[in-house]
Amino acid sequence: MKAIRLVLWALIAALAVALGWFTYEWQKTENQIAAKPYGVPFELVDQSGNPITQAAFVGRPTALFFGFTHCPEVCPTTLFELDGWLKQVDPDGDRIGAYFITVDPERDSPELLGNYVSGVTDRVIGISGPPEKVAQVIKGFNIYAKKVPVDTQDPDGDYTMDHTASVFLLDAKGRFKSTIAWGENPDTAIAKLENLL
Repeated sequence: MKAIRLVLWALIAALAVALGWFTYEWQKTENQIAAKPYGVPFELVDQSGNPITQAAFVGRPTALFFGFTHCPEVCPTTLFELDGWLKQVDPDGDRIGAYFITVDPERDSPELLGNYVSGVTDRVIGISGPPEKVAQVIKGFNIYAKKVPVDTQDPDGDYTMDHTASVFLLDAKGRFKSTIAWGENPDTAIAKLENLL
């Protein structure tokens, strides 16, 4: 009986050591991820047709949103709300960078994207590019985006896009800090932007 008890205690000790090691490795991995810039390197173009890379998300905090110009509600509403929040938190517009990356580069040329974004706000810069490069960015930033036919009988016809509707907040080193969810309380959204500064 004493031998069985010793074996059980040895097993419990071994399990505790294994759990401790697993927890240490998990936290180490999370810390390594948090220490790196969020997303992936990219080379796209802004709404003026100028080259833009992930370096734009470094040097000051960033608010980043993925959407498309044919979006009926979420994208224009988010742009409008983000404009208002930024004007409250960063009145001079020099402390937080804000970007709108299209999830529909087949239709969203830089010019169209620029007209769309500037029709709502002058605080956000649109980003587009070749579909294959935009797809890499969407995947690298863990964004959900899916083309959905308007008419299921005509899958090659007009379409809309299902996509992640959160604003991603990155610190001045490009690291992920938090998100502002679609429909978030405005006071909470403003507090998150203030915390970002």
